[in-house]
Amino acid sequence: MFRQVHRRLTFLCAGITILVLILMSCSYLYISEKNLRESSFTSFQNDMNTLLSNLENQTVITHEWLSKMEGNGKYLLSLRDNGQDFLWGRQEHDPACREAIDAGWNYYDANSGGFPSAQPFTIRHQEFSFSSSGGKNDDYYGCIAFSSRDTGTLTILILRSMGNLQERIQTQRNSFLILIVSASLVLAFFSYLFTGLLLKPLKKSRQSQIEFVAAASHELRTPLSVILSASNACRKAPPEEQGMFFDIIKKEGDAMSGLISDLLTLAGADSHSFTIRAASCEPDTLLLDTFEAFELLAREKGYHLSIQLPEEKTTPVFCDSDRIRQVLSVLLHNAFSFCPSGSRITLSLSQQDKITSVSVADNGPGIPDDRKAHLFDRFYRGDSSRQDTGHFGLGLSIAREIMDAHHGSLTVSDTPGGGSTFTLILNNYRKKP
Repeated sequence: MFRQVHRRLTFLCAGITILVLILMSCSYLYISEKNLRESSFTSFQNDMNTLLSNLENQTVITHEWLSKMEGNGKYLLSLRDNGQDFLWGRQEHDPACREAIDAGWNYYDANSGGFPSAQPFTIRHQEFSFSSSGGKNDDYYGCIAFSSRDTGTLTILILRSMGNLQERIQTQRNSFLILIVSASLVLAFFSYLFTGLLLKPLKKSRQSQIEFVAAASHELRTPLSVILSASNACRKAPPEEQGMFFDIIKKEGDAMSGLISDLLTLAGADSHSFTIRAASCEPDTLLLDTFEAFELLAREKGYHLSIQLPEEKTTPVFCDSDRIRQVLSVLLHNAFSFCPSGSRITLSLSQQDKITSVSVADNGPGIPDDRKAHLFDRFYRGDSSRQDTGHFGLGLSIAREIMDAHHGSLTVSDTPGGGSTFTLILNNYRKKP
């Protein structure tokens, strides 16, 4: 499923970015080519102004001057004296040049009404562009000039090929084509990587959901099997023995109820509907209440539970006291379950600047470093001692979710001399969870 989504997202992301690139490139090419054409035509007009200004000062147009104008191959010249073709240079022109000259005269003849009329003793001219045969390499700039003298009117046609301009435009287009193709490949590659990174958390979440459902099903199956077995045995047992099976059913039912409650809590955290009723709370009072609630249980199990509070007055903390008490309950129950009888368990409170720290430390067997990274994973039980009924590996996961909802943290470290220390970090300032 994710492979198909990855492919579609790659096509979508790459397609949009490449389309934007093509549109921007085409827009730039259009503006650039337009500016090139305008600049080239303006340059031709300036050249004609200079050339015809020099011609205006001459009383006689010599063959030498005409040969000089065409000598560099930049211009093609053709003249009409009183409407008759002046045959100078016509034999030297190749067929393509003669075709261009004829096309220029044809353009003039077809649009003669749009050109200026001759004025005595002045040269009037007008520039234009045309195509001799419709091909891209047969485009020309043209200039029609009129020189009126006593002997009559001389009409001059001056042409300059637009081949260099077309080559520049084509080179620019080819460069942009190569750039667009190269950029498209790079964008497609990065789109593939980018969409892969976007899907990575979704894949992880999907896998976590699958594992969560599988683990929850497995954990629910065990007490359910015990309940079904006990109920079947209860039917066959004599009345005086049925009470034992009822106790088993109740015990496993309570375990299932606790598991389902934990699952609902985690589901609420995943859907961001985790309920936090934050209010101002005295942390020393909260810790004392927790200590008193667990003191008798610790004594019955053979643990030495103690509490350490700062001597100075503590700063109130903005939190959900019931949820924080739930976190401490999880940590103390874990300590009672995994520490040997006679172990010391200490509740401690400290405040520094705007940070409140609450620790639950024990001198039990401790937690290996390779297991600390997975300690807060759901349904994680690192060793066989955690396989006893009633411990499903969800307590620390719930505790971490509660601390995240408070914008705090829950960490684990080694207790000096052996054991484990779980530390809750809360902010003293008011910040709605």
